[in-house]
Amino acid sequence: MNDRTFASSRGKIIRLLRKAGQTVNDLARALGLTDNAVRANLARLERDGLVQQAGRRPSFRKPESVYDITPDAERLFSKAYVPVLVALLGELESRLSGKELDAVLGGVGRRMAAPHLASLAGLPPRRRAERALKIMEDLGGLAELEEVDGRMYVRGFGCPFSQAVAEHPKLCVVAEALIGELLGRAVEEQCTRGERPRCCFLVDSRRSD
Repeated sequence: MNDRTFASSRGKIIRLLRKAGQTVNDLARALGLTDNAVRANLARLERDGLVQQAGRRPSFRKPESVYDITPDAERLFSKAYVPVLVALLGELESRLSGKELDAVLGGVGRRMAAPHLASLAGLPPRRRAERALKIMEDLGGLAELEEVDGRMYVRGFGCPFSQAVAEHPKLCVVAEALIGELLGRAVEEQCTRGERPRCCFLVDSRRSD
């Protein structure tokens, strides 16, 4: 998907649906559109195989359909070169111990973060986190900061490695190192994996740099 698509109403709908299932009324309120305009956009997205009905939600009048993006739509956000990545990981796993593999993949994450560190240096923690999340989004992920019981998490609504992480969960080591470097904090990976993997990282209050 290109930038023009994301700027359109359909692109905005997909972005909202990546976070959570939504009804027509939910989307209309969030985007300032009429119900009919949202339905028209959803119909086109369904025809394109990007959106699907994912259940019903009780409402005052009658149950409302809940929409979600399809697994195919989620995969469109991945900018990783999946076949090469999977083959490379398989080769590394066959040659290295678990500890050695973690060291290599952590180095990959830090190397990915390195070009961005100068622009992040000196920023207040909240501003740095916002910039870090934007960098992750540019790589194909979508995440927000979330505070639960006084602990801060980077909570993902998609995974930039979604096509490979189920077979090679060690890829989360790359994301853990990348996010830790971008935030300037130690982070602990707590991801969930499945048809639509979702990233989650507990952020340590102590600086890692």
